[in-house]
Amino acid sequence: MAAATPAGRDRYVDFLRVASMVVVVLGHWLMAVVVFEGGRLRASNVLETVPDARWLTWALQVMPLFFVVGGYANAASWAAAGRDGLGYGTWLGTRLGRLVRPALVFAAVWSALVLALRATGVDPGAVRAGSIAQPLWFLAVYVVVVALAPAAVAVHRCWGGWAAVALAATVAAADAGHRALGLPLVVWANLAAVWLFAHQLGVIWRLGLVSTWSKGRLLAMAVGALVGLGALCGGLGYAVSMVGGTDEGWSNTFPPSFALVAVAVWQFATALALRPVADRWLARPRAWTAVVAANGLAMTVYLWHMTALLAVSALTLPTGLLPETPTGTAAWWAWRPVWVALSVAALVPLVAVFARTEAPAPRGARAAAAVTTTRALVATGLAAGGMAVLARHGFTAPAMPLGVPVVALALVALAYRLLSPAHQ
Repeated sequence: MAAATPAGRDRYVDFLRVASMVVVVLGHWLMAVVVFEGGRLRASNVLETVPDARWLTWALQVMPLFFVVGGYANAASWAAAGRDGLGYGTWLGTRLGRLVRPALVFAAVWSALVLALRATGVDPGAVRAGSIAQPLWFLAVYVVVVALAPAAVAVHRCWGGWAAVALAATVAAADAGHRALGLPLVVWANLAAVWLFAHQLGVIWRLGLVSTWSKGRLLAMAVGALVGLGALCGGLGYAVSMVGGTDEGWSNTFPPSFALVAVAVWQFATALALRPVADRWLARPRAWTAVVAANGLAMTVYLWHMTALLAVSALTLPTGLLPETPTGTAAWWAWRPVWVALSVAALVPLVAVFARTEAPAPRGARAAAAVTTTRALVATGLAAGGMAVLARHGFTAPAMPLGVPVVALALVALAYRLLSPAHQ
């Protein structure tokens, strides 16, 4: 597997993709607080009750880094499409297919589970079936960012690094309009601007703007971003936590704030500064083989990791197999490795069953699957809208037929149908 890697492939990008997903999963498992009360599972996170733990999110909130990696990968893929003579629609259809297919299967399986729970007289809310869809928020944003990737490359070729500066300035202006001028709607522009900024850093990286930067310059950038982040949180009223679920007022994630711009910069600079060490490790065949294998499972792990935690909670808490210790205490932290180990064990069979949903189509099928630009863009909108609704409302929808979000499911299914080679 390692020997078959093309010479031009950037192994470090694949490593960062895997590493960021691992951090997301471990972060969710470590921070999750699940208790069994009144015959139902109730979930929260340790950040609500342990303010000192909120500082950890400066490192554990790695979605900005994931978007950076996405920018690099999308720019590289778009360049390859140009060399192969593929149009925008076909390129976008191929990129989206590997995102929409596993998401659709995930949503369909969970909706079926909700129906089964209702049929057996179990309230789906008792097992947190309503909130298990939250991982889809990332995909809802990311599919739109992917669609804009060729524009991001074109803008960079015209303006260079100033494109990223303009996006950062947009975020700052939206924050100021919301916080200083009391304009609540303007801040929602950041839902696009923050993640496009992180994505643009990846484009900058791919197109070589940072190739001559020294390690000292990168470390200075990382330190500067951290100092700026401290100023935002310490003097300008930004929340310390880089994820939601706290009582600090304005959230840094929904909608995202300028604090995440600082997080993206420090993570980007640090990742580039650490590259020489990682490259030496990735040159080893066993290490690279492990990264390749994990990279093919990353989306499945991301989608199903909270399901694994839920399964562990449902099997151990009502039966008393694991103790419920006060959140944030030494005993609570001491039990975290056990929770993580059990969650890994529960995730393994889920990955074994569902990993095939993110496997790429055979090369011949991809070549034959020409997709028009209109078709691909419509699929983007449908997928983003459907997954956003699912992420916001979950898989329980009492007002909908059968009590499941059939409209949102239909949107994602239609998006996949538009992208499927069988329906071209």
